[in-house]
Amino acid sequence: MILIADGGSTKADWIALNDHKKEVFRTTSLGLNPSVLTKEEMLRTINNTEELLSIQNEVQQIHFYGAGCGSPKAAENLQQVLKSIFEKATVFVSEDTLAAVYASSGNNPSIVCILGTGSNSCYFDGKKMTTTAPSLGYTLMDEASGNYFGKQLLRDYYYKKMPKKIATAFESSFELDTDIVKMNLYRKPNANMYLASFARFMFEHKEEKYIRKMIKKGLQDFFYYRVLPFKKDIKTPIYFIGSVAYYFRDILEKVAAKNNLVITDVIQRPIDNLVEFHRNNNF
Repeated sequence: MILIADGGSTKADWIALNDHKKEVFRTTSLGLNPSVLTKEEMLRTINNTEELLSIQNEVQQIHFYGAGCGSPKAAENLQQVLKSIFEKATVFVSEDTLAAVYASSGNNPSIVCILGTGSNSCYFDGKKMTTTAPSLGYTLMDEASGNYFGKQLLRDYYYKKMPKKIATAFESSFELDTDIVKMNLYRKPNANMYLASFARFMFEHKEEKYIRKMIKKGLQDFFYYRVLPFKKDIKTPIYFIGSVAYYFRDILEKVAAKNNLVITDVIQRPIDNLVEFHRNNNF
């Protein structure tokens, strides 16, 4: 049995295939970002996913693609956790950008971008990926991601830069007691996921001028730092992966056009395309 996973910081999608590459089941667990979670936290997440434990002695291969797996040490930690549970399996851990490449362009040259809880991009030449810069995560980078927009919303709310109508709606949507906010940011794990949880507010109010301006600014920053430096031929296909890109697609395409670029496709959840790639390619 083969287990394929596309793991973000917020959640991880899993699909199990039998020896004939037919789907056995699919499930979702909490996110497994090894750059922000300890081994114990990752182990607990998997052990709390009953469907995975039910096949732990049948799995022969695991292909895990995830956020935070670009760091060799972090990837090794996750690999060790998976190996400790699926003892009979050969475990491969790769960064989520590779999953995005396989799910969008397959083996063809492309620029592939991720806009979800975090953000990233790469140029794939058909064999290897290159990036504009290492990803240093939500504290310093992650332009136009869920956690990026969450920070912007919180800052504007507390600095009273948010329009009154929007601020009232924001207050009714979230617990904004400062002690609770600071507890989630500085004492509890997964601050990036907490920040990204505020992004759903933008999905619901994206027609508001204030929100659209914020989205455009974040997307332009992403293009500036994560797409334009590649300086590839304008005909190079550009793909975007993730919920932020999916729900803000109309704005994304307009910002791309202002940069003389065209988005080839936007994929919300790449897991199905990723599995199809594995069906058609031997690993």
